[in-house]
Amino acid sequence: MGTQKQGRLTEIYATYEAAAREFKREAVCRAGCAFCCTHYGPLDILTLEGCVIQAWLAARTRSQRASLSKKITENRRARESGQAARCPFLDGRDTCRIYPLRPFSCRQLYSLRPCSGIGPTVHRAAVALARATVLRLQQLDETGYSGHLTFILALLDQPDFRRTYSSGGFDPGRIMTFGKSHGIVINRLAASSAPASPPPS
Repeated sequence: MGTQKQGRLTEIYATYEAAAREFKREAVCRAGCAFCCTHYGPLDILTLEGCVIQAWLAARTRSQRASLSKKITENRRARESGQAARCPFLDGRDTCRIYPLRPFSCRQLYSLRPCSGIGPTVHRAAVALARATVLRLQQLDETGYSGHLTFILALLDQPDFRRTYSSGGFDPGRIMTFGKSHGIVINRLAASSAPASPPPS
């Protein structure tokens, strides 16, 4: 993953946050409120975002990596069984360990009233803004994929896949079986089939 793409990823996040600020002004979300992280949120990420998370993981101590790896595996197995699964990056107080580098699927979530039992309440315009931002992100990561957090991390744990992706290669046929069974989306195809949207101002 090039530093240029990582910088562009950060810019797209910042552009979204600036455009969404008015929508989120009255949000009831707070540290320790983890309904979206345990029940509602899809926790989908880009391959590019997965690389950012893996770099963070690599900087942890051996014991921290082992503990997180166990949680990631448990989450993946639960999702493969069709169960709701607690995000593996939540700590014991239901706060996010990777909050500064959280993926866009987390950044777009907010609610104007408590979520428990009903899910988040958001502005319709904020949904449109988030969809446009997802398209921009998929265009940025056009040789990558989108899917559930632990599924994308599982792909990146495969040396051949990681090597192909990191070198700018694109070979969806090599992950076709895993991709179909795990709902992995090819960013290039998703971006090309989406209706055109103006970038957020």
